[in-house]
Amino acid sequence: MDVQITPRRLSGVVTPPPSKSLAHRYVIAASLAAGTSSVKNVAFSEDIEATLRCMGALGARWEVSEQGLRITGIGGERRPFGDLPRFDCGESGSTLRFLLPIALAVDQGGTFTGRGRLMERPQQPYFDLFDQRGIFHAQEEGVLTVRGSLSPGEYRLRGDVSSQFFTGLLLALPLLEGPSVIISTTKLESAPYAAMTMGVLARCGIRVRWSQALNGFGVEPGIYSPFEETVEADWSQAAFWYAALSLGSNLRLRGLNGQSSQGDAAVVAHYKKLSLTGEVKISLADCPDLLPPLAVMAAVRRGTTRFTHAARLRLKESDRLATVARMLKALGGAAAEEEDGLTVYGVSTLPGGVVDGANDHRIVMAAAVAATRCQGAVVIRGAEAVRKSYPNFWRDYEDLGGAVHVL
Repeated sequence: MDVQITPRRLSGVVTPPPSKSLAHRYVIAASLAAGTSSVKNVAFSEDIEATLRCMGALGARWEVSEQGLRITGIGGERRPFGDLPRFDCGESGSTLRFLLPIALAVDQGGTFTGRGRLMERPQQPYFDLFDQRGIFHAQEEGVLTVRGSLSPGEYRLRGDVSSQFFTGLLLALPLLEGPSVIISTTKLESAPYAAMTMGVLARCGIRVRWSQALNGFGVEPGIYSPFEETVEADWSQAAFWYAALSLGSNLRLRGLNGQSSQGDAAVVAHYKKLSLTGEVKISLADCPDLLPPLAVMAAVRRGTTRFTHAARLRLKESDRLATVARMLKALGGAAAEEEDGLTVYGVSTLPGGVVDGANDHRIVMAAAVAATRCQGAVVIRGAEAVRKSYPNFWRDYEDLGGAVHVL
């Protein structure tokens, strides 16, 4: 689907959708629990549907009610060895990386498939661990097969690739019969997301502790307890409305938790920093997904903005360092792609133009927000990509006064 946007400022009240990061974790925890849990305020994005589909492949059952989801878990029990289950992860990197160790803990492995660039995204931290523990893994023609069993013990892996590997292990290791330790051999980036996982585990009665001395986590075996929770609003998606604010729209955001464990709540501090003139430097080590909306904020500010510690963004749905730079340039902005970052040079106006959405939900939403400050029309190719994380984005955009025409 291609859309054409007639530039105009947005106005009104908007509630960002429920947090995708929290919903992934609640769905998995409920699916592993011994009993039935209630998870309210869930947005059925393509990524969340992928996680539900994969937990169903492990034996969890779920039904949709007016309040959200009722999930009956498998109790963390290991299933007898048989045919490996198949997991269709869609385009969800979280689903794939969270489920790999869980499948080994529950069902001696599985076969994993995906779409887009998903199966190209690096899994080497897991593969190194699997090799050390004699766990079979092979990938052929976009299908990844793992077979074997996890055992309690010490797990050492790099922390500068993705915290998702740590979350996968944190979710899986409590299912084993003895305690384990997960040690980061580098500084752990995106640490707030590991902290979020620890909070969900605590809610389920699972004991995990962070040790500064070890630079890692201690994990105790346990049984996931059922729970009732409501998913809070998503700061990752709220960041796009903050970008619209920065560009002159008159918006009020509601439903956000100011004390949230979500790492992308850092958008508030970055929004304030980008309201100043002059050179600004922002590290994305703990919040890489914020680059597209922050780059839009930087596009028309008076000064240069340097985004650093962002090499991991080359391995997302698109190479986001490249696609963000191309998006800004297509609209008349100025940006320079670097090896592990992006420099944005503020301009006085954005003429508008044609943007390739690159099958990346965050590129599409960033371009839509940037259009509010353009002088001429903006065409976005592949606008349907928002379904991956924010299915109602275009409805909310139009409700706030955005002028969108489907081509």
